[in-house]
Amino acid sequence: SRKSHSRALKMKRGWVFQHDNDPKHTARATKEWLRKKHFKVLEWPSQSPDLNPIENLWRELKVRVAQRQPQNITALEEICMEEWAKIPATVCENLVKTYRKRLTSVITNKGYITKY
Repeated sequence: SRKSHSRALKMKRGWVFQHDNDPKHTARATKEWLRKKHFKVLEWPSQSPDLNPIENLWRELKVRVAQRQPQNITALEEICMEEWAKIPATVCENLVKTYRKRLTSVITNKGYITKY
């Protein structure tokens, strides 16, 4: 449940759930479930590039894995784990440091594509 997960993460009250505008997230059934569970959901520009920094990390991982050209599913899994562990902490730090600029850029572009 939401409460047990938020407690496990030591989150205080008042947090906001964030997801993008993927159709599975915006479906009526999903919205209704979130409402019934009393989730406060962050508003998300519909035409915006994904503002979730994890997407930048997934892109980094995809590039690294593609360069190694895994030949089967077992190799793919191993390479993904290896390459994920190699991503420097500075990559994450930079995503956090540039987040304000990214948000400002999205607002300036009224939710449409930015350089990020």
